[in-house]
Amino acid sequence: MIWHVFVTRLLQPVSLLLKAQYNAYKEFHEHLCNKWMMMVTKSLQLVVLLVCCLTIITIKCANATQNPNKYSVNPTIVHSAVSKGAVCLDGSPPAYYFEPGFGDGAENWIVHLSGGAWCMNVTNCQDRATTSNGSSKKMAQLDFQGIHSKNESQNPDFYNWNKVLVAYCDGGSFIGDSEYIDPTNNSTKNLQFRGQKIFYAVLEEVLEKGLKNAKNAILAGSSAGGYPAILYCDYFRDSLPIKSRVKCLVDSGYFVHFKNPVLERFWSWRFGGVAALQVYTTIQTCLYAENIQEYTKTPFFLYMSAFDNIETQYTLGDEKYTTIDEGKGSACLNASLREMRSDFLNAIPKGNDPKHRGVFIDAMHHHTSLMGRWSFEVALEINNVLAPIAFADWYFDRKYRYLIDEIHTMPVQNTFKNVTYVH
Repeated sequence: MIWHVFVTRLLQPVSLLLKAQYNAYKEFHEHLCNKWMMMVTKSLQLVVLLVCCLTIITIKCANATQNPNKYSVNPTIVHSAVSKGAVCLDGSPPAYYFEPGFGDGAENWIVHLSGGAWCMNVTNCQDRATTSNGSSKKMAQLDFQGIHSKNESQNPDFYNWNKVLVAYCDGGSFIGDSEYIDPTNNSTKNLQFRGQKIFYAVLEEVLEKGLKNAKNAILAGSSAGGYPAILYCDYFRDSLPIKSRVKCLVDSGYFVHFKNPVLERFWSWRFGGVAALQVYTTIQTCLYAENIQEYTKTPFFLYMSAFDNIETQYTLGDEKYTTIDEGKGSACLNASLREMRSDFLNAIPKGNDPKHRGVFIDAMHHHTSLMGRWSFEVALEINNVLAPIAFADWYFDRKYRYLIDEIHTMPVQNTFKNVTYVH
């Protein structure tokens, strides 16, 4: 017992010393840990700050080098449309390109029907079915520009609207509802002409995206898409609230029926083939916009050249294109051009009601304007009024424009080549 007390007292100073050293070590360790954590936190903060700075710099650099009038948009494939029978020539789902609106344009919409000529016979359509004009499998990014530009200075009235471009993959101006079954049972050669169903299916999806609540809306169509912009104009109007401002825009898609059979022969062949394939009829006259426009109640605006270069190319032949563009036509060719201009001006809506039928008819030898010739930098003008301003004035009820270039009765050389939107 005495021995135990003696040992305890002997070891007590050592125990106190070890405890003091332990506490000192503990305090030192906690200090190091805290200091290390502070250093790590500051390092992480510096890393985050550096990443943010680099991101901002990258975005600014990208914006500085990017064309403000043009940006790329990916296709949206409408898989649900297949069950409704709405498919491209090859049976693939239809598609559209969409860029959402912003700011005070978030409730405004442009639905644009794309163009791309027509296929007139089975072989022609089978070839087309292997391209982006006949199959969504072949569709890629598309550059939005012109009336779809987000550059406020060049497109002030529509820069922040919701923008939809409906891909054209049926070969028949969105009008058909038929099919071709290959007689040899080769399913890869079968063709679906379902443009009508494509229009309805894509419109249904876009309505649900917000179009059904639009304050302002435009159904536009370019080239082969111009005819259906008139054909479906009233349906588009009826799909939206009665209080909405809804009008339509036809961009170089008002191809007329020429009185001269020599001038008309290629159009009769072309539209005859489309009608036979797409709607099972040989009555091709229904495909001329002049024959349906009077039945359209909704206001529409026509923007087209009196010497549209697709009109002249299909009518007079490819070999005449350069000759016309350079103003070197023979007396006979120039007489044909004047005759074509006269027939065209007689077939467009008259100017007695510009509130419901506005026009901008220039004389330059070109085709389509909404994508490549809409910005103020390259827009055409008549009587000192630029085409985009003429349309915007008409659309917003500021001034009802009905403008025709009466000065130039022969084609004006195309000084601006549209290389980004091919028809």
